[in-house]
Amino acid sequence: MSGKKGQWSSKLGFILASAGAAIGLGAIWKLPYVTGQSGGGAFFLIFVLFTLLIGLPMLLSEYVLGRGTQSEAVTAYKKIAPTKPGWAWIGRMGVLGCFLLLTFYSVVGGWIFIYSGLGVAGAVIDPAVDPTELFGKIIGTPWITLVGLVLFTLANVLVISLGVQNGIEKANKWMMPLLFIMFIVLVVRAVTLDGAMEGVKFFLWPDFSNITGKALLEALGQSFFGLAVGFSCLVTYSSYLKKDVSLPNSAGSVVLLTVLVSFLAGLAIFPVVFAFDLEPAAGPGLLFMVLPTAFSQMPFGEVFLAMFLLLFLFATLTSSFSLYEIIVAAFMEHSQKSRPMWTLLLGIVVFIAAIPAALSSSVLSDIMIFEKSIFDATDFLVSNIMLPLGNLFIAIFIAYVVDKDFVKRELLTGSQMGQGYYSTYRMLMLVVVPIIILVVFVNMLLQY
Repeated sequence: MSGKKGQWSSKLGFILASAGAAIGLGAIWKLPYVTGQSGGGAFFLIFVLFTLLIGLPMLLSEYVLGRGTQSEAVTAYKKIAPTKPGWAWIGRMGVLGCFLLLTFYSVVGGWIFIYSGLGVAGAVIDPAVDPTELFGKIIGTPWITLVGLVLFTLANVLVISLGVQNGIEKANKWMMPLLFIMFIVLVVRAVTLDGAMEGVKFFLWPDFSNITGKALLEALGQSFFGLAVGFSCLVTYSSYLKKDVSLPNSAGSVVLLTVLVSFLAGLAIFPVVFAFDLEPAAGPGLLFMVLPTAFSQMPFGEVFLAMFLLLFLFATLTSSFSLYEIIVAAFMEHSQKSRPMWTLLLGIVVFIAAIPAALSSSVLSDIMIFEKSIFDATDFLVSNIMLPLGNLFIAIFIAYVVDKDFVKRELLTGSQMGQGYYSTYRMLMLVVVPIIILVVFVNMLLQY
């Protein structure tokens, strides 16, 4: 491992950082509105099953590749298959995917920064302010979206420039516990509202009559997005991991935390939505337009909304750290430039590249790509094309290219798990995971 790279100071630091990478827009923003659009409890149950059967093996695969090579994503594939250089493109695609993801993820992060500031100031809940108009004004005013983009980018540059232990690990050690504390407070408040149990029932009671083929595709995509697998971010994260750490235990902890946050997000949102007779299938604007309306009708609503927005901001930041880190680590591997220099350069490039997406609801709203705005087209390319392909290629690579003794040794090193665990993982990666990913991907393409 390069001397420029650090290591996690503890197993907890790695787990919190990995969970932070996974817990972001996927769990708190996307899952609630997709669940609302897909019928509630049955969708959530399918999402959990996909996360355990597909997401967990994929997470373990990235851990095996990263810790086994002690290298960032691109170099990891080169080391494992030195005579087959084409496989290194999995890592390169991951770096490109993370970059493209950042160009619209940072835009949403900027919106959340602006909303968090307004929420703390008590300016979101105001009798004179219509939440829908406020959201339209924020995303439709160029200077507001660009200020938010600058703030979000600077926050990432600051943390990533400080390194693995002093930056990413310390930030996650503060943000993740605070995130859970705020979530629990919000859930307690939500489920004690009059009429809240209808929301709980909608979220947890499985009604499979509403499940369609599209809902199944959304559930698998949400599993990938929610665990941050497919772009080799966690290959880079696990390359900083010591050999005495159990990969199965770490992956299990991350999956558990991700499912728990998704569960808490549903319990924090749907009881509020149903208590105030709002629309659970409101789409991407659920958090920005529907929830402020609900919070405005409850005692101390300003406080709870501000808490929710800060929680949302923390989750978005901890997830974006992993996107920045995979790119910075890839460029640092063969460069004499320092981490702060590469981080600053990347921040500038991401900011410039994100400007079109940031302005796609204002001055660039007339520019359409395949009948989608710049923001939506980038989101579609990354989430619906590159992410499933990344997972498929990693699954094929780990199952059919990597030496199985290497995989077994790395998977079980530092763990109490035995042959049975490895055999189950091997069977899933050889057959179940690639077939399901391929079927889902092909069906998704046929819908467009």
